[in-house]
Amino acid sequence: RIRLTPLPTQPPHQTMAETRFDVGMTCEGCASAVKRILGKVEGVTDIQTNVEAKSVVVTHGDSVSKQEMLEKLQKWSQASGKSVALSS
Repeated sequence: RIRLTPLPTQPPHQTMAETRFDVGMTCEGCASAVKRILGKVEGVTDIQTNVEAKSVVVTHGDSVSKQEMLEKLQKWSQASGKSVALSS
């Protein structure tokens, strides 16, 4: 589990949000790749992965686009053959 510190450029009053993804992770290597990819998105403060449940929970500022995170994961999905979707 990686815990990232918010960037100092974020306004202190920014509302935090959670976004959940269903990701076809099969091992800790997959989980590490997902954390590395999402950790590069400005405004992401925490990423929790669960390989068994195939779930990812991202805590981020409200300025972070769910679509942006999904597109980054979809690029990895195309290369890795793993499924990626926003949780409903």
